[in-house]
Amino acid sequence: MNISIKNLATCLLTAVCALVFFDLRAQPKVTELLKKYNTTLFYINEFYFDTVNFEQIVDRSIVSALQALDPHSYYIPKEEYKQMSEPLEGNFEGIGIEFNILEDTLIVVTPLVGGPSEKVGLQSKDRIIKVDGKNITNISLTIEKVHSLLRGPKGSKVALTIKRGTATIEFEIIRDKIPINSLEAAYEPEKGVAYIKLSRFAKTSMNEILDAFAKFDNPQSLILDLRHNGGGLMDAAIHLVDQFLSKGKLIVYTEGLHSPVRRATSTDNGVFLNGNLAVLIDESSASASEIVAGAVQDWDRGVIIGRRSFGKGLVQNEFRMDDGSAIRLTVARYHTPSGRAIQSPYEKGKKEEYYTSFVSRMSSEMFVPDSIKFPDSLKYQTLVKKRTVYGGGGIMPDIYVPMDTSNYSQYTGELARKGSLSRFLSSYIDRHGNEIKSQYPTFETFRQSYTVTEAIFAQMVDYAEKDGVKKDENGIRISGNYLKHYMKAVIARYLFDNNSYYIILNENDREFAKALEMVR
Repeated sequence: MNISIKNLATCLLTAVCALVFFDLRAQPKVTELLKKYNTTLFYINEFYFDTVNFEQIVDRSIVSALQALDPHSYYIPKEEYKQMSEPLEGNFEGIGIEFNILEDTLIVVTPLVGGPSEKVGLQSKDRIIKVDGKNITNISLTIEKVHSLLRGPKGSKVALTIKRGTATIEFEIIRDKIPINSLEAAYEPEKGVAYIKLSRFAKTSMNEILDAFAKFDNPQSLILDLRHNGGGLMDAAIHLVDQFLSKGKLIVYTEGLHSPVRRATSTDNGVFLNGNLAVLIDESSASASEIVAGAVQDWDRGVIIGRRSFGKGLVQNEFRMDDGSAIRLTVARYHTPSGRAIQSPYEKGKKEEYYTSFVSRMSSEMFVPDSIKFPDSLKYQTLVKKRTVYGGGGIMPDIYVPMDTSNYSQYTGELARKGSLSRFLSSYIDRHGNEIKSQYPTFETFRQSYTVTEAIFAQMVDYAEKDGVKKDENGIRISGNYLKHYMKAVIARYLFDNNSYYIILNENDREFAKALEMVR
């Protein structure tokens, strides 16, 4: 908004009101700084030689101030506020990512499970630098601009260029309808064992979980899969932990300089208090996922399996401005019941280095657990069995399972990045789906008898080659069986449901196999 001289009185009145407010609450130093800033705006308005967009100046000042703090405080302009909650509350057609804008660079926070971006292989912390060949860095990115670039009608294509570490990778993604359910799968892999896959913690998460749990046949064991779950609403995480603990047990507590200690404790509403429990986590499990894993681990309530979680242990509150904008400001850090702080180390004002260090950390510890070192100062004990656990950056699982790269090849990555495998499967199912469903009318008959034959696989390879993915005999030798298994899972999802997809995928999943072994 351009403010002219005639609006000066209004501007000064607003400034005076702000100063009176802060005089009542803030330290004298803050009041002095507010005077300095308001005086600067006054001089610009009074003496600058040209018209000025004061709204833009103030917005940039706020962005700069928050960026000097921690990695998770940020500003939401008024025109973007409504859109920020869509991953938790709405649905839309697009590529299916949660994202952040850092120093005018678009960063993938997490690909939404089952969405187009996950299918082609986008990963957390990928930096999108081009869309359809056009550079999108240093162009004053906003959430609105990102949505205009990435959203579009179902079936339309978008080409992305991303930076992953030092590598530059090209992807082609077919837009689709993005699901809003946070519960991705709920089924019984064997009698007495329930499996729940949760992709995010949303307002509807607990209702979805309880509805699913009511359909199980009195399970004695539960596998809770929080891999790739980047978090969400803290209350949803607290309510989930409440299902596992008897009354009166601390779930999580938060504290900050201006925030009194707040404790969340379990009630008597739990529906799964005594059965065997395994929680699966990985490097993309963050925030609310870590609250759940930390509480389960600290109370020795279950076994945590997988790889060290992300390490987001800061709590944000949302403060709305009169103009409809908002800031999400870190107001506290959270602690697990044993007292552990889970936030990964960071240096104030250096968000870029924070995310870069995560990429560096993942490149080693996803494969070699011995590369993870914790100082004795971060040593804690669980509350029942007095086992040693550590704070200072994520939840370290009780049972570490390194990432499985035995079936991965450059050919697999190229198929995903180019979108060729996804497009082939869409085309194949469109042409043969009814025939397959007629031959295998139930999922169980499909699971037991359907195979991706060599002929079908060859069709995929030929399709991909025409699509620009060169045939790679060595890559096919390494990844062929994995690709066939994945193709079968995707076909099952199209013909049946999401449960079918995970049932087949989990047949060859080492972390899932270890969890099943532990809860039997």
